[in-house]
Amino acid sequence: MLTFRALGPFQARHGETSLDLGGQRQMAVLARLLVAGGRAVPVAMLIDELWPGEPPAQALSTIQGYVSRLRRALEPGRAPREEAEVLVSAPPGYALRASPVQVDAWSFENAVKTGGEPAESWDRLEAALALWRGPALAEFSDLPWAVSEAGRLEELRLIAVERRADAGLLLGHSGALVADLEAHASAHPLREEAWRLLALALYRSGRQGDALGALRRARTLLRDELGLDLGATLQRLESDMPRPPGSARRRSRSRRPRPPRTAAP
Repeated sequence: MLTFRALGPFQARHGETSLDLGGQRQMAVLARLLVAGGRAVPVAMLIDELWPGEPPAQALSTIQGYVSRLRRALEPGRAPREEAEVLVSAPPGYALRASPVQVDAWSFENAVKTGGEPAESWDRLEAALALWRGPALAEFSDLPWAVSEAGRLEELRLIAVERRADAGLLLGHSGALVADLEAHASAHPLREEAWRLLALALYRSGRQGDALGALRRARTLLRDELGLDLGATLQRLESDMPRPPGSARRRSRSRRPRPPRTAAP
């Protein structure tokens, strides 16, 4: 089966064989059509987005040459005059015809946006996150459309990590999730959902003090970086957590003693 991989080094594959997609700009044509999600991209837009600012004088014929060579790579058995079935003409431009199962980015996005019971969500998101082999579309980081799409996919990846963890907590995997959630919160310290999940995983693992400590770390980071306090969800979580035995006594010993109250004259 022909497949396309954008969640890591950009590739098109027939089974286990990686196809030769040509040079950087030729490969970028295919990547741009993949980003369009099956919709047609006009040739004029392709030219503007592949050569921001100064397209070459022969940009149209160059695009046509790229498409012709990509078609031969993607459908090597197609007869010369036979209509292309994968990289198709869609006036005034071109489109990529593929199913979500053939494109890792499309399959991943569908998995993140699909609901379900905790066990089903856990398995689906586990498989979806395994599709990532590195940063998305990194080969095209000089092109604004690729940077924008890479950022969108990365945000979806973080959401997938958090939804998988949420399902895992419901399934009782709290202890096994702590290390991953510690790393996630440390890498993305301004994501309140990361801190909520970490605090819950710690609390449900019997580490009550560490859970409250995680929320204190979140509060400090948010204040230092954004000048904000914890959001309402984290504040409720903090107030709902009973303090570990002895914590109130430690606080009371640290307070300065009040002077004795004297009677009014």
